[in-house]
Amino acid sequence: MAVYDIEKNEVGKIELSEAVFGIEVNEYAIYETVKMQLASRRAGTAATKERSDVSGGGKKPWRQKGTGRARAGSIRSPIWRGGGTVFGPHPRVYAYKIPKKVRKLALKSALTLKLKNDRMIVLRDFPLPEIKTKHVKAVLDRFALNKALIVIDKPNHFLELSSRNIKNVKTIRAEGLNVYDLMNYDYVVFLEPSIKTIEGALAS
Repeated sequence: MAVYDIEKNEVGKIELSEAVFGIEVNEYAIYETVKMQLASRRAGTAATKERSDVSGGGKKPWRQKGTGRARAGSIRSPIWRGGGTVFGPHPRVYAYKIPKKVRKLALKSALTLKLKNDRMIVLRDFPLPEIKTKHVKAVLDRFALNKALIVIDKPNHFLELSSRNIKNVKTIRAEGLNVYDLMNYDYVVFLEPSIKTIEGALAS
Protein backbone atom coordinates (compact mmCIF):
# COMPACT_ATOMS: atom_id res chain seq x y z
CA MET A 1 0.00 0.00 0.00
CA ALA A 2 1.23 3.53 -0.79
CA VAL A 3 2.59 5.77 1.96
CA TYR A 4 2.20 9.54 1.56
CA ASP A 5 3.60 12.67 3.12
CA ILE A 6 1.31 15.52 4.17
CA GLU A 7 1.77 17.16 0.75
CA LYS A 8 0.12 14.09 -0.84
CA ASN A 9 3.36 12.90 -2.43
CA GLU A 10 3.92 9.14 -2.45
CA VAL A 11 7.07 8.51 -0.42
CA GLY A 12 7.09 4.72 -0.12
CA LYS A 13 5.17 1.49 0.26
CA ILE A 14 4.05 -0.54 3.25
CA GLU A 15 3.24 -4.25 3.36
CA LEU A 16 0.05 -4.88 5.30
CA SER A 17 -0.58 -8.09 7.20
CA GLU A 18 -3.18 -10.31 5.56
CA ALA A 19 -4.10 -11.61 9.02
CA VAL A 20 -5.28 -8.12 10.01
CA PHE A 21 -6.19 -6.26 6.82
CA GLY A 22 -7.15 -9.14 4.56
CA ILE A 23 -9.55 -11.40 6.42
CA GLU A 24 -13.08 -12.43 5.51
CA VAL A 25 -15.31 -9.69 6.90
CA ASN A 26 -17.61 -10.82 9.70
CA GLU A 27 -20.45 -8.29 9.82
CA TYR A 28 -22.13 -9.97 12.80
CA ALA A 29 -18.98 -9.56 14.92
CA ILE A 30 -18.89 -5.87 13.98
CA TYR A 31 -22.55 -5.47 14.90
CA GLU A 32 -22.15 -7.19 18.29
CA THR A 33 -19.04 -5.17 19.17
CA VAL A 34 -20.61 -1.82 18.25
CA LYS A 35 -23.72 -2.75 20.25
CA MET A 36 -21.52 -3.59 23.25
CA GLN A 37 -19.64 -0.29 22.99
CA LEU A 38 -22.85 1.73 22.78
CA ALA A 39 -24.34 -0.15 25.75
CA SER A 40 -21.24 0.66 27.79
CA ARG A 41 -21.75 4.37 27.08
CA ARG A 42 -25.38 4.31 28.17
CA ALA A 43 -25.86 6.28 31.38
CA GLY A 44 -28.85 4.53 32.99
CA THR A 45 -29.52 7.41 35.41
CA ALA A 46 -33.29 6.95 35.98
CA ALA A 47 -33.97 6.72 39.72
CA THR A 48 -36.74 7.01 42.31
CA LYS A 49 -36.71 7.15 46.09
CA GLU A 50 -37.88 4.18 48.09
CA ARG A 51 -39.30 4.49 51.58
CA SER A 52 -35.83 4.38 53.14
CA ASP A 53 -34.72 7.34 51.01
CA VAL A 54 -37.50 9.86 51.62
CA SER A 55 -37.48 12.24 54.56
CA GLY A 56 -39.68 11.82 57.58
CA GLY A 57 -40.83 8.72 59.41
CA GLY A 58 -39.18 7.34 62.50
CA LYS A 59 -42.19 7.97 64.69
CA LYS A 60 -45.51 6.17 64.40
CA PRO A 61 -48.06 8.80 63.24
CA TRP A 62 -50.67 7.72 65.81
CA ARG A 63 -51.34 4.86 68.12
CA GLN A 64 -52.32 1.51 66.65
CA LYS A 65 -55.86 1.35 68.06
CA GLY A 66 -58.60 3.60 69.28
CA THR A 67 -58.39 6.52 66.85
CA GLY A 68 -60.85 5.24 64.25
CA ARG A 69 -58.27 5.63 61.53
CA ALA A 70 -56.40 2.96 59.64
CA ARG A 71 -53.30 1.70 61.37
CA ALA A 72 -50.09 3.38 60.15
CA GLY A 73 -46.51 2.80 61.07
CA SER A 74 -44.70 5.47 59.09
CA ILE A 75 -45.37 8.53 56.95
CA ARG A 76 -42.84 7.08 54.50
CA SER A 77 -45.36 4.44 53.45
CA PRO A 78 -45.88 4.22 49.66
CA ILE A 79 -49.61 4.81 50.08
CA TRP A 80 -49.00 8.19 51.73
CA ARG A 81 -48.50 11.40 49.78
CA GLY A 82 -44.77 12.08 49.81
CA GLY A 83 -44.00 8.49 50.69
CA GLY A 84 -41.50 6.21 49.02
CA THR A 85 -41.97 4.61 45.61
CA VAL A 86 -42.42 0.86 45.26
CA PHE A 87 -40.37 -0.99 42.61
CA GLY A 88 -39.32 2.25 40.89
CA PRO A 89 -36.36 2.47 38.47
CA HIS A 90 -32.82 2.71 39.83
CA PRO A 91 -29.51 3.64 38.22
CA ARG A 92 -28.26 0.56 36.40
CA VAL A 93 -25.23 -0.46 34.40
CA TYR A 94 -26.05 -1.51 30.86
CA ALA A 95 -22.48 -2.57 30.05
CA TYR A 96 -21.71 -6.15 29.17
CA LYS A 97 -18.79 -7.98 27.61
CA ILE A 98 -18.40 -10.19 24.58
CA PRO A 99 -15.52 -12.64 24.09
CA LYS A 100 -12.11 -11.16 23.37
CA LYS A 101 -11.85 -13.25 20.18
CA VAL A 102 -15.05 -11.70 18.86
CA ARG A 103 -13.79 -8.17 19.60
CA LYS A 104 -10.53 -8.92 17.78
CA LEU A 105 -12.40 -10.40 14.82
CA ALA A 106 -14.64 -7.34 14.64
CA LEU A 107 -11.66 -4.95 14.69
CA LYS A 108 -9.88 -6.87 11.95
CA SER A 109 -13.10 -7.01 9.92
CA ALA A 110 -13.56 -3.24 10.23
CA LEU A 111 -9.95 -2.62 9.17
CA THR A 112 -10.37 -4.95 6.19
CA LEU A 113 -13.52 -3.09 5.15
CA LYS A 114 -11.72 0.26 5.19
CA LEU A 115 -8.92 -1.11 3.03
CA LYS A 116 -11.26 -2.84 0.56
CA ASN A 117 -13.39 0.29 0.16
CA ASP A 118 -10.35 2.56 -0.37
CA ARG A 119 -11.16 4.45 2.81
CA MET A 120 -7.71 4.07 4.35
CA ILE A 121 -4.66 6.34 4.01
CA VAL A 122 -1.17 5.88 5.44
CA LEU A 123 1.00 8.92 6.17
CA ARG A 124 4.73 8.74 6.82
CA ASP A 125 4.39 11.45 9.48
CA PHE A 126 2.26 14.44 10.42
CA PRO A 127 4.75 17.16 11.36
CA LEU A 128 3.33 20.32 12.92
CA PRO A 129 5.48 23.28 14.01
CA GLU A 130 2.81 24.51 16.43
CA ILE A 131 -0.77 23.99 17.60
CA LYS A 132 -2.68 25.23 14.57
CA THR A 133 -6.06 23.86 13.54
CA LYS A 134 -5.87 25.27 10.02
CA HIS A 135 -2.66 23.28 9.31
CA VAL A 136 -4.44 19.99 10.01
CA LYS A 137 -7.53 21.14 8.10
CA ALA A 138 -5.37 21.97 5.07
CA VAL A 139 -3.88 18.46 5.03
CA LEU A 140 -7.30 16.82 5.34
CA ASP A 141 -8.68 19.01 2.55
CA ARG A 142 -5.72 18.05 0.34
CA PHE A 143 -6.75 14.40 0.66
CA ALA A 144 -10.49 15.29 0.43
CA LEU A 145 -11.21 13.85 3.87
CA ASN A 146 -14.32 15.37 5.43
CA LYS A 147 -14.97 12.80 8.15
CA ALA A 148 -11.75 11.18 9.28
CA LEU A 149 -10.27 9.19 12.13
CA ILE A 150 -6.55 9.85 12.62
CA VAL A 151 -4.61 7.03 14.32
CA ILE A 152 -1.25 7.86 15.89
CA ASP A 153 1.33 5.53 17.45
CA LYS A 154 2.42 7.75 20.36
CA PRO A 155 1.37 10.99 22.06
CA ASN A 156 1.46 13.89 19.61
CA HIS A 157 0.47 16.99 21.55
CA PHE A 158 0.39 19.37 18.57
CA LEU A 159 -1.67 17.06 16.37
CA GLU A 160 -4.12 16.03 19.10
CA LEU A 161 -4.84 19.63 20.11
CA SER A 162 -4.87 20.98 16.56
CA SER A 163 -7.44 18.45 15.35
CA ARG A 164 -9.89 18.39 18.22
CA ASN A 165 -11.82 21.49 17.10
CA ILE A 166 -12.36 20.25 13.55
CA LYS A 167 -15.86 18.93 13.00
CA ASN A 168 -16.06 15.20 12.17
CA VAL A 169 -12.36 14.61 12.88
CA LYS A 170 -10.99 12.58 15.76
CA THR A 171 -7.42 11.67 16.71
CA ILE A 172 -6.81 8.54 18.78
CA ARG A 173 -3.80 6.44 19.70
CA ALA A 174 -3.32 2.98 18.22
CA GLU A 175 -3.97 1.23 21.51
CA GLY A 176 -7.37 2.93 21.70
CA LEU A 177 -8.49 1.94 18.20
CA ASN A 178 -12.03 0.53 18.32
CA VAL A 179 -14.73 -0.78 16.02
CA TYR A 180 -17.28 1.97 16.70
CA ASP A 181 -14.90 4.77 15.66
CA LEU A 182 -13.75 2.86 12.59
CA MET A 183 -17.34 2.41 11.44
CA ASN A 184 -18.44 5.91 12.45
CA TYR A 185 -15.84 7.77 10.38
CA ASP A 186 -15.74 7.60 6.59
CA TYR A 187 -11.94 7.52 6.38
CA VAL A 188 -9.15 6.32 8.62
CA VAL A 189 -5.70 7.93 8.44
CA PHE A 190 -2.82 5.94 9.94
CA LEU A 191 0.58 7.32 10.74
CA GLU A 192 2.93 4.63 9.42
CA PRO A 193 4.36 3.49 12.80
CA SER A 194 0.83 2.90 14.15
CA ILE A 195 0.29 0.11 11.58
CA LYS A 196 2.95 -2.06 13.23
CA THR A 197 1.46 -1.41 16.66
CA ILE A 198 -1.99 -2.52 15.49
CA GLU A 199 -0.67 -5.56 13.63
CA GLY A 200 1.33 -6.60 16.66
CA ALA A 201 -1.78 -6.46 18.84
CA LEU A 202 -4.15 -8.21 16.41
CA ALA A 203 -2.04 -10.67 14.41
CA SER A 204 -1.91 -13.29 17.18
